[in-house]
Amino acid sequence: MQTLRGADIVARTLEALGVTRIFTLSGNHIMPVFDALLETGIALVHTRHEAACVHMADAWGRLTGEVGVALVTGGQGHTNGAAALTTALAADSPVLLLSGHAGLSELGRGAFQELAQADIARPMTKAAWTAGSVASLGPDLARAFRIAREGRPGPVHLSLPVDLLETAVPAAAVRIPDRAAAALRVAEPAPDLVADLLAALAGAERPLIACGPALCDGSGRAAMAALEESLGLPVVGMESPRGINDPALGAFAEVLARADLLVLLGKPLDFTLRFGAAPALAPDCRFAIVDPDPALLARAPADRLAVSGLADPRPVAAALTARATALPRREAWHRDARAALAYRPPAWADLRGIEGRLHPVELCRAVAAFLEDHPDGTLICDGGEIGQWPQALVRAGRRLINGVSGTIGASIPFALAAALERPGAPVVAVLGDGTFGFHMAEFDTAVRYRIPFIAVVGNDARWNAEHQIQLRSYGPERTRHCDLLPTRYDTVVQALGGFGALVTEAAAFPAALEAAQASGLPACVNVMIESVPAPVIRRPG
Repeated sequence: MQTLRGADIVARTLEALGVTRIFTLSGNHIMPVFDALLETGIALVHTRHEAACVHMADAWGRLTGEVGVALVTGGQGHTNGAAALTTALAADSPVLLLSGHAGLSELGRGAFQELAQADIARPMTKAAWTAGSVASLGPDLARAFRIAREGRPGPVHLSLPVDLLETAVPAAAVRIPDRAAAALRVAEPAPDLVADLLAALAGAERPLIACGPALCDGSGRAAMAALEESLGLPVVGMESPRGINDPALGAFAEVLARADLLVLLGKPLDFTLRFGAAPALAPDCRFAIVDPDPALLARAPADRLAVSGLADPRPVAAALTARATALPRREAWHRDARAALAYRPPAWADLRGIEGRLHPVELCRAVAAFLEDHPDGTLICDGGEIGQWPQALVRAGRRLINGVSGTIGASIPFALAAALERPGAPVVAVLGDGTFGFHMAEFDTAVRYRIPFIAVVGNDARWNAEHQIQLRSYGPERTRHCDLLPTRYDTVVQALGGFGALVTEAAAFPAALEAAQASGLPACVNVMIESVPAPVIRRPG
């Protein structure tokens, strides 16, 4: 009689659900799954740290819209990986963290690496649970895939007890779920909701539409551009922890303060919008909120709420785009808002660094020119202060940032996933020297799997975001404990088998980028930079 282990059911279900690549780090509890995956066409990327697995899965989910899958072992393997779920949750990224788990038959008896893993992951996920039987493994995976992508996308966790993975059952009794079992239920907007939104827009003089992170992928940005073109109103995507001071949005704070109607499509009213309070928003600015999460509808003050409704933001944007012709045009407001969003201080054109160190603007000029020559490239921005400059100054065909959580350290794993998702197209990750330390060992992963990308390390030899806080809050005489060494990160990467280059003057940087790209290797261009604060863009007057 033919049998299947629980691990075989997991592997075959993942393949049936469309998974082509899993980001993983091995460990005792998941070795049966490693074995079972040999009988599938699923590729493994075997990393050096569990958090890197989740960051890679996060990037994969954001770039493709598919569920990015991370597979780690139980115990501390799980806790290491779960730490990265916070970034994915804040970014509305569809991720599935599969963790090995102590056997069900041993729970409560001091099992190896026994932890309440689902309880640990739950605050950082849309849902988290432990499989309870071999028969439930396939349905559990299908359910996890659906939850991760449905409504507001986000991470899901499923723990896999090792005794279930090792148990064999008759193959004839197993039904492997197909993609239909994980099909999404899209929350289309009610006709009255679209009509109410159009009426609120028609009645406002200075309406502004803000969309959340789930709409900041490639297709979402195209939808936002179509909506803006159709409505003749400013539409912005918000995915930065800097919120109203997001440097990618120019003088957005000025636009927000003038708006008399703020329409939030899948965008939570939270700290990034200063909770809707004055002076960030006018005291009489009204709100229109559409979200698949009912808890978020209740955040707006009731006396200023013009419209609210449960729906997915993408079909709402499409419906508004299709019906916008009846709205009055607010051309002057749209023109003024766009000018503010595009504004960058003219003085930036003349910024130069000190001897032996580039100003971040000089770094960004070279990266921008490189990506102009490679329009299929990907820009990744990470780090406290240095990561904000390319967001302000560099345009790319696609972009990934650390996201609303503000947690740094994901850029090197992000870069690996982006390079795998679009082979042959350059990936440039701009990150700080503090950030580099989180996942530098993943250069070993990149070398082993021959995944080329370019890490541009802005090296000012300090944790600059915290240093700037010390300067602002406590004064220069109390700036302590945030210094780092001016480490040769380029030679670290060379030692791991990659390409490395050191840059200390602006004129040498473009050639270093081209040499890194030509090497075909995972590359680190270590750029010594001046230690300056991140940009906060304000128009004069």
